[in-house]
Parts: sequence; structure tokens; C-alpha cells
Amino acid sequence: MTAIDPSINAAPIKRHSLDGVMTLTLDHLKSRNALSVAMMSALQQALDRAASDKDVRAVVICAEGPAFCAGHDLKELTAHRGDDDGGRAFYARTMAQCAKLMQSIVMCPKPVIAAVEAMATAAGCQLVASCDLAVAGDNARFCTPGVNIGLFCSTPMVALTRNVPRKKAMEMLLLGEVMDAQDAERFGLVNRVVPAGQAIDEAQSMGQTIAAKSSATVAIGKEAFYRQIEQPLSGAYDYAADVMVRNMMIEDAAEGIGAFLDKRKPQWQGR
Repeated sequence: MTAIDPSINAAPIKRHSLDGVMTLTLDHLKSRNALSVAMMSALQQALDRAASDKDVRAVVICAEGPAFCAGHDLKELTAHRGDDDGGRAFYARTMAQCAKLMQSIVMCPKPVIAAVEAMATAAGCQLVASCDLAVAGDNARFCTPGVNIGLFCSTPMVALTRNVPRKKAMEMLLLGEVMDAQDAERFGLVNRVVPAGQAIDEAQSMGQTIAAKSSATVAIGKEAFYRQIEQPLSGAYDYAADVMVRNMMIEDAAEGIGAFLDKRKPQWQGR
């Protein structure tokens, strides 16, 4: 097996928590925050930790440096061409790890918000699309340019096509061109565009708004959103009706409705 430079795999992620919002900052400038195996492992660990921490109500993913995330680490992938199988096993493990990471964002009971201030490329664009919400600075850029280097962005395509219209997704995937922040908002890849440098503050503000609500209700709602959206209309209504009934039975629903009727602030218990 070809030796790997340890510095390539170093994947520092800064963690910071305030007012119920955990901020995860990708901070590996040398690789432009690429999703190396180590970076994905660190992000997976941080997300798992946030999911189980009752004090965390929302998660923000942001990045240091001139790139939000450059996608998969091409140097790492190329180095494994020297493996006995030409790298096939490593590539399969890497793509499976990435798929697990992206699905963990969707399945996390805490809303995950991307704050993008620079270029999000290929699997980096996939990371943005996988988040529940996304805020972009007006200098942010997005693209899925794998087709330009002979590696179609097939896994980024999964998240992308669940966010933007089909024709636009195909345009991004086939042309490999850069989308600016304004078009990203117009086509549904991000929720809001703010002046450059303000994306993190806006994302954290959104997170704090969510953190002030019932964590139990938010978790129920997030899970239901992703489950119903993949179902036919009739099945989605049946499922959502059952969710509403189950939601009505939790303590926070009784407290919230009672507080509304009594014109007072609810005291959430998270159950």
C-alpha cells in the first residue's frame, strides 16, 4: 500500500457551544477542508455527540479558510491507486463512510444548519445539500464539477436532486459550472443569502431560534419531514396524522398548548 502523508489525514474540527447551538468548524486549510477519511470520521463523531447531548438543540457546520469544503480528498484517493486492488476496497469504504455521514445529518434529531462563506465543491456541495437548512454569504459558490475530471458527482447527486429542480441539478452535474449564492437561494440549495462574513452569525441565530422551542417536538417534526416526503400523498397523510397524534400525547405539547391558551411563556421539558 502506498504510504499516506499523515498531515493530509489530519482533520481538526473546532467545537463551540453557546445557547443550545453547537458550532462545528472545519479547519484543515491545507486540504481546503476536503472530506478525507479522517475529516469524515471527526465530523461523524461530532455529529453523534451532538445527537446524544441533551444540551445541544441545533448544530451549525461552518469552515475556516478560502473553501467551505473541496469535496473528497483527491490526493488521498489517488494515493490508494497503489493498493493491490488498485484502490477499489478503499474507494468503496470511503463512499460508504460518506453516505453514512450524510444520512447521519438527515437522521440527527437536532436540526443541522450549514453556514457557507466560500466554495462548496462536489461532496462539499453534497454536505450543504444534506443539511436541514443552509445560509450563504454572498461570496459563496457551489458546484459539482466531477464530470470535468472524469469522476461524475454521483453521490453528491443524491442530496442535490433532493434540493434543487431536476433540470437545474442535471445542468450542475453535466456542465460542472459554478453556481453563485443568489442562484443557490433561487433554486433552493440554500435558504438565505447574507452579506459576506455574516453567514455564521445568521446560522447561529437560526439555531438559537430553534433551540428556544421544544426539543422533543423539533425531533419529531424533523424525522417526520424526511419520512413523509418520500411517500405517496395518501401514505404521507396517514403517516403524518399518526405523528400528530403521537406528538399530541407528549408533555411539551400539553404545556405548549396550555401556555398559548393561558397567554404565558411555555416551560419546555424536552419530553
